[in-house]
Amino acid sequence: QVQPVESGGGSVQAGGSLRLSCTTSTSRYTYSRSCMGWFRQAPGKEREGVAIIYSAGGATYYADSVKGRFTISQDAAKATVYLQMNSLNPEDTALYYCAVKLYGTCRPLPHEYPYWGQGTQVTVSS
Repeated sequence: QVQPVESGGGSVQAGGSLRLSCTTSTSRYTYSRSCMGWFRQAPGKEREGVAIIYSAGGATYYADSVKGRFTISQDAAKATVYLQMNSLNPEDTALYYCAVKLYGTCRPLPHEYPYWGQGTQVTVSS
């Protein structure tokens, strides 16, 4: 069973920073071959892939809208993934989800990820 659990959301002013964490209830073996993704969904918008990391090797993907501001990283020993978010702006306001895909290519496509956390709210005020 893989159950991602997010933490670290909150409210900040534009220009501020937040760090999200996602811990998965999975073995290190399983984690070592996983795609770990951060997705977000704003009201009235589709869920979008923000940042993805392939646990074996650390290859990453970022949405154009967050490149240079967000950084995804991992602590494989803890099966935990982080999303450092800097220079936040009101357009980043959304419910942020952590998702896990155990095998296959790491792509930012929500329908390819079978395991999802409950989400953590990020609100950025101007």
